[in-house]
Amino acid sequence: MSYPEYPESRYHGDKGEVNAVFRPADTPPDISSPGGATHYLATTESTGGEFGLYKVELGARSAGAKTHFHKAMSESFYILSGELQLYNGERWVTGRAGDFLYVPVGGLHAFKNVTDEPMSMLLLFSPGAPREEYFQRVAEMTQRGGEELKQFRIRHDSYFVEDFEPGAE
Repeated sequence: MSYPEYPESRYHGDKGEVNAVFRPADTPPDISSPGGATHYLATTESTGGEFGLYKVELGARSAGAKTHFHKAMSESFYILSGELQLYNGERWVTGRAGDFLYVPVGGLHAFKNVTDEPMSMLLLFSPGAPREEYFQRVAEMTQRGGEELKQFRIRHDSYFVEDFEPGAE
């Protein structure tokens, strides 16, 4: 069996560095809203653009995101608690604690919490992208709608498939 090659070294020192970042579990969320909360675990800035990792908590009956894709990054979902309906490009699947969905660049996906219970998940974007403004302003921009919303989404590598609702599970 052959294995892929490791990437080229990016650190060229001989002794290593003290540069790890610890975030305690009781750190308050970076964004709180009636529909849930978002914790910035690792931003594109803190990882040097390698990835972005966020803990997202959705309240009961939260709309989530309609069908969309990204041109510059992959997105992965890891369910921590509760249930989440995930659209994998072909059909809706129910994600439960421990389930994982990887969406490559260009892959259609959507998600929503259709249960009466809250849920939480990890979202991983790779490579890292500055998603913080997106998370902070998406509700406001959605209310504005129209061309301003469309341009906001495009600036944040989110291409929504308008008028497309994937079939029921």
